[in-house]
Amino acid sequence: MLDPTALPFDAAVHPEARPAVRLTWDSREAGPNVAFVALPGERMHGNAFVEAALAAGAPFVLTDLDAPRAVRVPDAQVALFAWARAERAHNPLVVGITGSVGKTTAKAYAAAALDAHFMPVFNTMPAIACFLIEFGRSARPLVVEMGIDRLGEMRELVDLVRPDVGVVTSIGEAHLEAFGTVETIAREKGVILEAPRGLVGVQASPFYPGRDTYGFGEATFAGDALQVSAEAAAFVYGEVPVALPHASKVQAEAAVLGLALAEVAGVPVGTAAERLAGVSVPGGRYRVLPGRFTVIDDAYNASPLSVRAALDALAALPGRHVSVLGRMLELGDTERELHAQVGAYARQRADVTFGVGAFASELGERAHATVPDLLADLLAEVRDGDVVLVKASRGISWAPQRRAQEGVGLDTVVDALLRARGDA
Repeated sequence: MLDPTALPFDAAVHPEARPAVRLTWDSREAGPNVAFVALPGERMHGNAFVEAALAAGAPFVLTDLDAPRAVRVPDAQVALFAWARAERAHNPLVVGITGSVGKTTAKAYAAAALDAHFMPVFNTMPAIACFLIEFGRSARPLVVEMGIDRLGEMRELVDLVRPDVGVVTSIGEAHLEAFGTVETIAREKGVILEAPRGLVGVQASPFYPGRDTYGFGEATFAGDALQVSAEAAAFVYGEVPVALPHASKVQAEAAVLGLALAEVAGVPVGTAAERLAGVSVPGGRYRVLPGRFTVIDDAYNASPLSVRAALDALAALPGRHVSVLGRMLELGDTERELHAQVGAYARQRADVTFGVGAFASELGERAHATVPDLLADLLAEVRDGDVVLVKASRGISWAPQRRAQEGVGLDTVVDALLRARGDA
């Protein structure tokens, strides 16, 4: 329980404030067991929602307002981060994971191998702070995804999380509008390697010479004899066989990371390997969906590095290969060139290539302005035995100058393909 009378900072605690199970900065999640933290926002301050949180039954609210059940502090955000640092200090092993691509997948496999608590997908500074406060005193390890999209942010995250092991999964063209160059990305993300121990994926190793590495081939912690099919990715780690249902090489690399972390932490590798077989990643992050034609759902996000990796995975599976690609966000002034490079690679790795939305003609031979137009063509083309990769950035991203960029919601394409082959 999170006791508002036992905080690591001075606060004026209302006599009716009571312990909570967890914290939230979203008043819609406040309830009898969930306390509310009133933080500054881009449009409104959380203080505007204190009354709503109290009405929902929040055990206390962390705020600078004089309100019922208030834990009053001069600055709720400063207090939240101080509380998070204090709670994190009680945990025996915290792993921080960053990288241009593969963070969420790596987090899932690392957490399974270690039997750790792990961050949900939403990984802002306040979210991480609330996570550390809730689980910092647990005897189980913590795995924290640490993504950045601005200069200096990793320094702030490292100061908050203080990882015992820092991991960089990969380095590539992502958030170029904020960072400018891949070298700057590598430098900024590399701050995580100031942790007492660091691990770097093989792809990122040229940026961090001399660091311990993980993956396949020449690596400090290496998997061997990798075989990938539509059914599974299988390899050997030491003498332990590992099988990952419906996985790709990227997921196998994440599994090697998990096994390396288990080895370092003294967890039996065989036990860790058994846990890995049950890992599931969130929808849209390279899920192989077999059927009379196979669909690879990788529609959550995209960057040049991740698209090339997905195309490699597509090409490794038996069948006619179909790529369906949409816009990649936050690539700066070189975005057209980078889309053209990815499209050229798609033409090498796939038999039929589709592009949709902005840069559609760069991404595929069969280019469509809208998803409905794409679907009409795609559903007429796909046939039994095909393997169809669907990948793009979705949603809206904001450039540093606050210029909105719209992604392509290709999750609807995945749904349409599954319906077309007779799934629910």
